[in-house]
Amino acid sequence: MAILRFKALDEMSKREPVKADLPDKKISDYFGADVFDREKMRQYIPKEAYESLCTAVDEGRRIDRKIANQVAQGMKTWAMEKGATHYSHWFQPLNDSTAEKHDAFFEPMFGGGSFEAFKGELLVQQEPDASSFPTGGLRNTFEARGYSAWDPSSPAFILDRTLCIPSIFIAYTGEALDFKTPLLKSLQAIDKAAVEVCQLFDKDVRKVNVTLGWEQEYFLVDEALFLARPDLAQTGRTLMGHIAAKDQQLDDHYFGAIPSRVLEYMKDFELQAYRLGIPIKTRHNEVAPNQFECAPVFEEANIAVDHNTLLMTLMRRLAQKHKLRVLFHEKPFAGVNGSGKHCNWSLLTDTGVNLLAPGKTPKNNIQFLTFFVNTIMAAHNYGPLFMASIATQSNSHRLGSHEAPPAVMSVFTGSTLSAILDSLEERLSDKKLTPDEKTEIKLDIGKIPEILLDNTDRNRTSPFAFTGNRFEFRATGSSNNCAAPLIPINTAVAEQLTLFKAEVDKLIDKGVKKDEAILQIIRKYIIESKKIRFEGNGYSAEWLREADRRGLESIQSVPDAFKIFSSKAYSKLFDKHKVFNESEIHARYEINMENLIKKIQIESRVLADMAANHIVPTAIHYQNILIKNVQGLKDILPNEYLDLAAEEIRTIQTIAKHVKAIRENTYLMVEARKKYNHMDNLVARATGYSEDVLIYLDKIRHDIDKLELIVDDELWPLPKYREMMTIN
Repeated sequence: MAILRFKALDEMSKREPVKADLPDKKISDYFGADVFDREKMRQYIPKEAYESLCTAVDEGRRIDRKIANQVAQGMKTWAMEKGATHYSHWFQPLNDSTAEKHDAFFEPMFGGGSFEAFKGELLVQQEPDASSFPTGGLRNTFEARGYSAWDPSSPAFILDRTLCIPSIFIAYTGEALDFKTPLLKSLQAIDKAAVEVCQLFDKDVRKVNVTLGWEQEYFLVDEALFLARPDLAQTGRTLMGHIAAKDQQLDDHYFGAIPSRVLEYMKDFELQAYRLGIPIKTRHNEVAPNQFECAPVFEEANIAVDHNTLLMTLMRRLAQKHKLRVLFHEKPFAGVNGSGKHCNWSLLTDTGVNLLAPGKTPKNNIQFLTFFVNTIMAAHNYGPLFMASIATQSNSHRLGSHEAPPAVMSVFTGSTLSAILDSLEERLSDKKLTPDEKTEIKLDIGKIPEILLDNTDRNRTSPFAFTGNRFEFRATGSSNNCAAPLIPINTAVAEQLTLFKAEVDKLIDKGVKKDEAILQIIRKYIIESKKIRFEGNGYSAEWLREADRRGLESIQSVPDAFKIFSSKAYSKLFDKHKVFNESEIHARYEINMENLIKKIQIESRVLADMAANHIVPTAIHYQNILIKNVQGLKDILPNEYLDLAAEEIRTIQTIAKHVKAIRENTYLMVEARKKYNHMDNLVARATGYSEDVLIYLDKIRHDIDKLELIVDDELWPLPKYREMMTIN
C-alpha cells in the first residue's frame, strides 16, 4: 500500500497548473450570458406574457397557465440558440445535493422525422421519482410519484447544454420534500410581516425582500492523494492522521499568495459562475493550509441559495479538471480550523432601503431600531431553533472548538449600539416624557450613522453578529444548504414583527402617538432580550458558564438539536406561518436522525476496514522488521545486545500495545453498531450511535496516529497531513 502513497506523491509533484480558458473580455460582457433573465425574457417572450410573468413574480402571485406555453416557447428558442439539447427541472432534495432529470427537446414524428418541442405543461411541472429521495415517511417506498414545479422567481440557466429550471419538489400529497419550498414560504411570511411594519414609516413600501450574502469556505486536495485515502473518498474527512509539525500556527496562510494551481482553478469556476449570473466578488486563502474562501455580493435570498448550491456543483466538477478535489466537509482535517458558510442576512424594501442600515434622520433610524431590535428579540425567543437548524454530524466537529461559535445562541451588537440600546432602556422609562425629552431622544437617534462610523468592531466568535447593515449567522456549516438557517430566521423574525405591530397598534388605539408607541415597545424588547446580548469572547469557557447563568439554552448533542427543531413550541411557529406542517417537521426529524446514523455507520465501517487492512498489517510488518533486527543484534553482538536493542524492544512493545488497542476497540465498535442496528426505535438507535459508536472513532484514531509517528515512513500506506495539506 505504501507504493500507492508514493506513486500519488510522485504524481502530485509533477502537476502543472491547468490554465483556465478565460475570454478576452470584461466580466460585465459575459456576466449572466447563460441565464434566462428578464433581459432575455423581454427579447424572447411576447410583451403581454412577459409583463404578466414579471407582475406575478414581483407580487408573489400564481402564474397564469395561459402564458406558460409562450414562456416555454421563448425559453426553448433561447436555450437551443445557446446549444442546449435537453431540459431539466433542477431542485434541492433533502440530501445535501441538487437533483436533475434530463429530457431531450427532441420528439419523433409519426411516420418518420423529428422536431424539437417544449410545452408549457413541461415547464410548469414534472414527475420525478419521489421514493428514491429522503422523505421521512411522507412517501412509502412502493409509491413513486412526486412533483417538481417551476419556481419563476429564480431564473432558468444553461449548464452542460441542458436548460435547468429551478423548481420546488413536493410529494404526491403536497408536502415539501426539499429546501426551496419552505424557504419560499418563509420569505412570503417575512415579506407580509415586514411590509405591515414598514407601513408605520413609509406608505410606499409594498414588498420586503430578504437578502443574503454567503461566504463559502472549502479545502482543496490533490486528486492523487485524495484517491489514496479511502476515508476522504468515502466520508469527506480524514478518520486518521497525525497533525503536521507545521500547519496554521504561524498564521502565514490567511490572505497569503494563492498557489498557481489553485488560482487557475478559481479562475475557471469563477468564469462559469459569472456566465451563470453568480456575482462572485471575493477569493482568498483561509486560515488553514489548503483552505480557501469565495463570496459573492448580496442577492435576494432565494436566488442566493440557488447560486450557492449551483456553485458547489460547479466547484466539484471543475476541481477534477485541475486534478484537485474540493472538500466541503466541515472538518476534513483534525487539528486545524474547519470550514463554515457564514450567512449574512438583511432586509431590503422595494423602495431600495436596507432596513438594517441606519439612516440620516430620526424617522429612518427609528425604523432601523425597530427592525434591529425585533431581530434581536427573534434570536432571543428562538435562538435554540436557529442553532438547531444547522446541526449535522459533520458540523458538530467544528462548533464550539475555538474556530466556530458554541451551540448556544448569543447576539453581538458592538459596544456603540449596545450603549445606545442601554441608553434607550434607561431614558424611555415608564414615566411620561416631556416634549423636550422626546425631542432630545429623537435627535440622539438621528445621530446613529455618525456614531457608528468605524466605531464597532466585528466579533468572529458570535453566532449572530450585527456587522453594520446586516446580521451574520456564523454557525452554518460549509456543506449546509443556506436555506437551512434562513427558514427559521425568516419565520422567527416574521413572528416577532407580527407581535410588534399588534402591540404598537394596541397602544395607538389607546391614544398613544405612533412614534412614542413604537419607542415604548422597542424599550420593552430591549429589556426582554438583554440576556442574549454578549460582546465578549464567545469561544471562552467563561461565556458558556455565563450563558448558563443567564438561562440560555445550550444544545448538548446533534440528536438533541433535532428534537429541539421538532418540538411543539417551534412546530406551532412554523404551522402558524404556513412554512411547515406537522407531517413535514416530523419527516425532517426522521431524515436527520437517519442521516446521523448512516454517516456514523459509514465512517465506522471505513475506519474498521482501514484499521484491519491498512494500518495493523503495516504496523505488524514494521514490528517484524524490528524483531529481526533485535535477533540479528543478539546473534552478532551478544555482549552489547541488551544495551543496543533496548530502544527497539521498547518500540516493539509500544507497537504491540497500539495494535492490541486498535483491534479491541474495533471489535467493540462493531459490536456496538450491531447492537443499535437491531433497535427499531429510531431515536434510541441515533442516540446510541451518537454516544456509544462515535466514541470509538476517536479511540481508534488515537492509536493509529501514534503508530504513524513510529512506523517507518517508507512503509506507511496513507498520504500524511504534511503531504495532503500542500499544493504546489
